[in-house]
Amino acid sequence: MKKKKPYIVLLRGVMPTGKNRIPKMSFLQEILSTEFDSVRTYIQSGNIVLISDRSRSEIAKNVFELIKKHIGPELSSIVVTREEIQEILDKNPFWADYDISRVFFTLTNDILDSELLEKMKKEIFDGQELKIVENKLYMYLPKDASRTKLNNNYLEKKLKIVATTRNFNTLTKLVEMVEKLH
Repeated sequence: MKKKKPYIVLLRGVMPTGKNRIPKMSFLQEILSTEFDSVRTYIQSGNIVLISDRSRSEIAKNVFELIKKHIGPELSSIVVTREEIQEILDKNPFWADYDISRVFFTLTNDILDSELLEKMKKEIFDGQELKIVENKLYMYLPKDASRTKLNNNYLEKKLKIVATTRNFNTLTKLVEMVEKLH
C-alpha cells in the first residue's frame, strides 16, 4: 500500500460569481472528504490541502470529477507538495525593492516548452515583470492584476499550458496549513 502524503490542490479559475463559482468552501471540503483525508480549504478561491495515497494525476482527476458532479463547474486543478511551494517561495526573484503583495506565482502541472519560454523572456510588459527561474513563473504586477496584459490567461495562451496564479500570502498560508496536517 502506498504511503499517504499531504498535497496542495489549487483550483484553476474559481470566481466569487459566475459559472466557476463554488458557493461554500465548507461544502467543497465535505465532498472532497469522501475521497481524501484531512481536507481543509483556504479562502474562496479554490485552495485545498489534503492527504492522499494517490498519484497527483489521480488526485487532480478525482477533484475535477467530484466538483463537476456535486457543484457543477469543470475546474482544472494543479497538485503540488509543500516542498514544491516552499521552493517556489524561496526562489522568488522579486525581494529587494519590490512590494511582495504585488508578486504573483504561476503554477502548472504541465512541462514548460523551452522554445515558448525563450519567446516569453523577450517580451516587454509595460512596467510589469515576468521572471522565469528554473521553469517557474513569477510576475510582478505593480498595479491592479485584473487589468494587466501579463496575467494567468495570457501565460496559458502563450505557453500552451493550464495554470493558476496565487500571491505570496496565499502560498505561505497553504504551506503552514500542510505543516499542521502532520
